[in-house]
Amino acid sequence: MISYQRGMHKSLLNAANDLIIKFRIQEATGLNLSDAVMLLEDLIDLQAINLTERPKFLETKKRALFLPHCSRKFMDNRCRANFEPSIPTYVCQHCSEDCIVNKTVEYAKGKGYDVYIVPGGSCIPRILKNNSYEGIVGVACGEESKMMGHMLASMNVSGQAVPLIKNGCANTMFNMDTIKKTL
Repeated sequence: MISYQRGMHKSLLNAANDLIIKFRIQEATGLNLSDAVMLLEDLIDLQAINLTERPKFLETKKRALFLPHCSRKFMDNRCRANFEPSIPTYVCQHCSEDCIVNKTVEYAKGKGYDVYIVPGGSCIPRILKNNSYEGIVGVACGEESKMMGHMLASMNVSGQAVPLIKNGCANTMFNMDTIKKTL
């Protein structure tokens, strides 16, 4: 996308910074100003990259979805997901119907995706090394998405990122509608 290459999104980021201050977004979100600005910058950058990569992604055949394990409903033994260290991924046992990870696993598998529930972005290169995916959808915080974007580009794998709407490495959340639109 030419607008991304020319850095037009940077102008949008400057305008967004002004809006954050004017509408007191940091107060509404509980974030300090620099974190609110960083969050908005991450979302704008992420969307610009997603739009740029989308045509290439839509041409891919073999795809995988990476979900963060921290979005599971339970982070203790109430979650019956088994960790498979040789892959490395959690394998969802569908123990809770209202778990967003369970719902997403079922939806994505129905769309023909391989699904991995990973404890962190460092697991993804190992999984990609053992598989020949053409397209990847990853659900992650902004920082993890940026790191994976660089890695995927170096591997010539097309990616789409879905941002977490609640960060924190535990009890994180993402939007199911966004997943459905992205897949």
